[in-house]
Amino acid sequence: MPAAERPDGTGAVFRGAAGETAVETIQREMTIFARRARASAGRMHPELSLVSYTLLGHLEERGGCRATDLAAHYALDKSTVSRQVAALERAALIERRLDPDDHRVQVLHLTGAGRRILAQVTESRRAAFRERLADWPEEDLVRFAAYLTRYNDWPRPDEDA
Repeated sequence: MPAAERPDGTGAVFRGAAGETAVETIQREMTIFARRARASAGRMHPELSLVSYTLLGHLEERGGCRATDLAAHYALDKSTVSRQVAALERAALIERRLDPDDHRVQVLHLTGAGRRILAQVTESRRAAFRERLADWPEEDLVRFAAYLTRYNDWPRPDEDA
């Protein structure tokens, strides 16, 4: 059955049985993926949770940002980010610096130790992915990467599109 646009104007589509089954499979497999990612994060570096790893990665990618920006980007509660930031500060992986344009604002940045640990964990994670995907044909890898990018690029309802 071909997909048809919903009459409510949301742009979402009605799906046939195969499409709905595929969506259920995707949801289940993404949940398994998330659980495994959290579990493997502890094995990569015992002091660095998956949340901490992603926050450090975001800070590196952005060259620093405010804690409120982290909360907004990851759709996390500010108190959750605050606890994570405090733990990363105690571990001397991040530091606060005053924003040169607005001295009332504190910007989070990686420390040298934070950069080193992030690089180590990133390389360990890449090695694990390379091992797991070693027998995939290159065209499948390229297609999978494109699908993941497409999925993650879709704006969330709380974001400006």
